[in-house]
Amino acid sequence: MISNSGNFSKNYAEPELIVLGAGPGDPELITLKGYRLLQQADVILYDNLANQQLLELTKPSCLKVYVGKRPYERYASQDEINGLIKKYAFEYGSVIRLKGGDPFIFGRGYEEIMYARSQGIRTTFVPGITSMQASGFEDIPLTHRAISEGVWMVTGTKKDGTLSADLRLAMQSNATVAIYMGMKQLPVITDTYIKENQGDTPAAIIQHASLPQQKSIKGLIKDMPALAEEHQLTYPSIIIIGQVVNLNSLL
Repeated sequence: MISNSGNFSKNYAEPELIVLGAGPGDPELITLKGYRLLQQADVILYDNLANQQLLELTKPSCLKVYVGKRPYERYASQDEINGLIKKYAFEYGSVIRLKGGDPFIFGRGYEEIMYARSQGIRTTFVPGITSMQASGFEDIPLTHRAISEGVWMVTGTKKDGTLSADLRLAMQSNATVAIYMGMKQLPVITDTYIKENQGDTPAAIIQHASLPQQKSIKGLIKDMPALAEEHQLTYPSIIIIGQVVNLNSLL
C-alpha cells in the first residue's frame, strides 16, 4: 500500500527489491514494464551504465541514490549496496535496483536478489536488453543461417581479473562470440586467437552501443588492439567476433 506522501511504511507494505534492467543505453529501449515501475518508484539505486535520463521518468518525491563505479573514483562496494537495499526496503517498502543492460548477464543482479531474500525481502526481476543485442545497430546480426549456429557470451574479466577460459571453447565452433568487459584484456584476447591460428577472424568493437555517441570499428581480431587505440575506443564496449561481422560481404 502506498501512502499519499509517496513513502512506504514497513507497517503497511512488504519490503521488496525490484532488479530492473535499463537496457544498453538508449532510454527508449527500456521495457514497458520497466517504464511503468520507474514512474511509480519511491527509491532507486542506479549505476553509471543505466542512462540517467530514465531518472526523469520518476515522480518528484523519488529518492535516487547513485551506487555506480567509475574508473579511478570511489564507488560503493557490493556490501554497501546490499546495506542500502536492506535499509531502504524496510524504510520505504520497495526499492528499484536499476542496472545497465540485463542484470542477469554479467550484472550481479542475482547476487543482490539472493541477498535480499536472505533478509526476508521479496524480490522481482525485470529483464533488460543486453548490450550485445545492440550489434544490430552496426548491421551485425548475432546469428545467421549457415554462418553462425549460436552465440557465446563470455566475460572478458573474471572475478580474479583473468580472461575466461571459455573463450578457447567458443573458438572451436563457428558461433558468434560476444565478449563483455573485455577492453582491458583485448591484447590477451587477440593473442589467444593468434595462437590458435584464428587471427584473421572478423571482429568488431562497439562503444556506447545504442547511444548518439556510439562508435565502432571492424577488422580482423589480430588488428583490434591497434585499431582500438587508433580510433580511441575504450569502455564501455562490447566485442563481437565471428563471420557475422562481415555478413554483408559474404552474401
